[in-house]
Amino acid sequence: MLISESWLRSFVNPTLDADALAHQLTMAGLEVEDVFTAAPAFTQVVVGHIVEVTPHPDADRLRVCKVDDGSGELLQIVCGAPNAAVGLHVPVARIGAELPGGMTIGAVKMRGVPSAGMLCSARELGLSTDHEGLMELPADAPVGTDIREYLDLDDTVFELKMTPNRADCLSVLGVAREVAALNDLSMTVPSFEPVDVSIADRVAVDVQSPDLCGRFVGRVIKGVNARATTPEWMKRRLERAGQRPVSALVDISNYVMLELGRPSHVFDLAKLQGGLEVRWAKEGEKLELLSGKVIDLNEKVGIIACNGKIESLAGIMGGEDTAVTLDTTDVYLESAFWWPEAIMGRAREYKFSSDASHRFERGVDFDHITEHVERITRLILEICGGQAGPVDDIQRKLPTRDPVSMRLARCHKVLGVPVTEADVARIFQRLGFEFDCKDQVFTVVPPSYRFDMQIEEDLIEEVARIYGFENLPDVPPVARAAMYEEPESLRGPHALRASMAALDFQEVINYSFVEEVWEKNYHGNQDPIRLLNPIASHLAVMRSSLIGGLLANIAYNAKHRQPRVRVFELGRVFSRDASVQSGDLTVGGIAQPTYLAGAAWGQAFPEQWGMAKRNVDFFDVKKDVETLFGNTAQELRFVAAEHPALHPGRSARIELDGKVIGMIGEVHPAWLSDLDLATAPVVFEVDVEALSHKELPVAKALSRQPVVQRDLAFWVNSQVNYQSLLDTLQETVRQHENLAIVKDIRLFDIWRDPADPAEQSLAMRFWLQSPDSTLDDATVEQAMQQLLKALVDNHQVRQRA
Repeated sequence: MLISESWLRSFVNPTLDADALAHQLTMAGLEVEDVFTAAPAFTQVVVGHIVEVTPHPDADRLRVCKVDDGSGELLQIVCGAPNAAVGLHVPVARIGAELPGGMTIGAVKMRGVPSAGMLCSARELGLSTDHEGLMELPADAPVGTDIREYLDLDDTVFELKMTPNRADCLSVLGVAREVAALNDLSMTVPSFEPVDVSIADRVAVDVQSPDLCGRFVGRVIKGVNARATTPEWMKRRLERAGQRPVSALVDISNYVMLELGRPSHVFDLAKLQGGLEVRWAKEGEKLELLSGKVIDLNEKVGIIACNGKIESLAGIMGGEDTAVTLDTTDVYLESAFWWPEAIMGRAREYKFSSDASHRFERGVDFDHITEHVERITRLILEICGGQAGPVDDIQRKLPTRDPVSMRLARCHKVLGVPVTEADVARIFQRLGFEFDCKDQVFTVVPPSYRFDMQIEEDLIEEVARIYGFENLPDVPPVARAAMYEEPESLRGPHALRASMAALDFQEVINYSFVEEVWEKNYHGNQDPIRLLNPIASHLAVMRSSLIGGLLANIAYNAKHRQPRVRVFELGRVFSRDASVQSGDLTVGGIAQPTYLAGAAWGQAFPEQWGMAKRNVDFFDVKKDVETLFGNTAQELRFVAAEHPALHPGRSARIELDGKVIGMIGEVHPAWLSDLDLATAPVVFEVDVEALSHKELPVAKALSRQPVVQRDLAFWVNSQVNYQSLLDTLQETVRQHENLAIVKDIRLFDIWRDPADPAEQSLAMRFWLQSPDSTLDDATVEQAMQQLLKALVDNHQVRQRA
């Protein structure tokens, strides 16, 4: 929001310069983002009067002007502007003048004719983008006066960043109220005296929806001159507030909106055939807005209609059919209180916004509508003429002002300052609040323009703002300092990220909103959780898996010729679960677990001379997962299983303690073409809950005795997987004390006879070591026979000769 210092000081004039005033507003919660002058710096530009214009002897488009600049001698200036004419008052840059952009004016010859200065356009002075001709000044502009002084171009403009709760400050009046309270000053406000009613014309209004419109005020004004010129002072204030002057009637409506925070609308009375009705729209109705956009209406937006024809989008924007033009002579002025809940978000649904909706959806003063209508009426009559009819004030349903209580002791505790009862009372008086105090409890009735005051903390904030945040002591909290102890077995998200980075994965952060086709293809989710208001049309559902985002990352990098990609993400996923109950951190019916997912694609290792190139495979990523689990890895089980995102024969579910905690595998060939990838990425996804707890390492004494190695080769049915064999061997070792000498078991060879694929030959190596003595052959042989017997009994293996 832009607000000029001169306009603000016409309401309240504190003894502060512009910078101090900006700082004071910022410290009071109205952040001043920028402070700048109304015009860029330039010098020696004065009001000039063109007294003679003759054609240039050698250029058809140039003219030679004699200009009175107040110096006593006429200046000869060559000008190419099409509107240069005798009698015109324009800005004149004298010799030596410095214009915006670093241009310095000097004496020159233009096509052989001397020129001593320059006649300026508004664009050349940095006042607007208009470059069609010279900037025309009023006929009474005093010749020779510095243009900066005449147009008040050294006026300061504040750019305020308003928080959504302070709708009362979306006007000069609102900011002036703050300045008056901060400096304990009184305000000068415009006159709200009723104008003389000279006609009896009225327009019947039927407010059918009190939940849309709580109060509707309107009046007829006839005989206006819509072609009247907007006064320069009004244009100047509008421009410095970021508004472009349009026409007198529109400018007056915009001016009062900026001045008092009161949006209004002016209808062309001749185009209203009958009375008005205020109601919710019906499905299928349409409206052409003032912007020319045609929108489809529904029962969630309010409208103003006339004889069944939609004329305006309530509280947002008027319609094109009843818009005032330069030929308008009779108007109907309307201003209303629209419930914030009825306006909130409606404009955004149609992908536009307006100054009116920006204010109404935050809350506009509902108590002073008639006074503000009188202000608008008076300006119309002064500028455009006409006769005013009586004011119709229809009240249906207005907000209740529930009192808000504040305990003085609570205020002291929150602020840390013992503000006295008298100080608080004075602060509330300066803010214009109605209140009483009993037993050090203040009860305040919020003003009609303050929709942000609802709880005790709101009043404490008001005390802090006016008392001054800078006056609050900077005292550090005094508390017992106790270090928070975390169990060593607990791994938090930072530790997991560090572990993944150590495995050569790079972290990515993707949206929790994904494409619906990802949910169906990669997770088989036919009923994803949909967003009511997605940030983009293709990001319409919540993710139930992290895989889709990682594959999109790989596809993006592959298109940019990256030969090797290893990425991971740690984040929440969302799925339907009827067993989840609503709580402080949960939403009923929706499970929100945290998952860790990784994806690897391209070369298994960075390119180097000492290692042959090969693509990453299932077992590379499986090893990464086992490393991630650390000591718990030996308890992991990788069980062949199918998954919608993965290759049917190259995927597995990950189990821990009999519970499925994730999955791993190559991406399904069907999706590779969609991703435009020549080779398949390998992905995994695990529940972070299973990763968060790890077993601490246990120190054991190292044996000084030699290690004995033995190999065991045997035939086994091809349907028997290696994990089941390993489980049998490990269980056998645990059950027999004499087998404690078995320290490690590894598979080192697999062979299948092409003629008999029903069986396969496995070769396993065993490491045996005693902690206190050297193993003899008999002990080793006995141990190996026990292990072989366990395999024979459980899996019917046959030892190879």
